[in-house]
Formats: sequence, structure tokens, C-alpha cells
Amino acid sequence: MTTSTKSTRKTKSTTVNRLLRREKGATLAEIEKSTGWKPHSCRAFLSGIRKTGATLTKEERTDGKTAYRITVEAEQCPA
Repeated sequence: MTTSTKSTRKTKSTTVNRLLRREKGATLAEIEKSTGWKPHSCRAFLSGIRKTGATLTKEERTDGKTAYRITVEAEQCPA
């Protein structure tokens, strides 16, 4: 009998979600670099985040780059 351990899958979406939850957020360039996605795919993913009900904030960093950050999580649907 084998014991199954619950392993965490590392997907591109979990990577991006982790980046967006950082205090400094993530720029499109950072998302592109971490996933290999094209800019239009990164923007589409950000739109999908908004559609879940989460609040995505667009902020300008001190270096002049625009960063995106999740400031309010989407409400979970009761099961």
C-alpha cells in the first residue's frame, strides 16, 4: 500500500498569483519572464483575475514601471 502525499502543483497561474500578492506586486515584464507568456496573454490573465471579483490595483513604482497587485481577494463561493 502506498501512502499518497498531497503535492502542490506549480503552475504558471499559481506563479503569477503569487507575484501579484507580493507587497510590490508584479510588472508585465516580470510576469512575462516568469511564465514565458506574450504580453497579450499576461494582460488577458489580469483581466481574468478581475472577473473573479478580486481587486487588482495598478500602481507606479519609484522606477517609473507600472505594477499590478491584488489588494482584495475574491469572495469564495460557499460549497
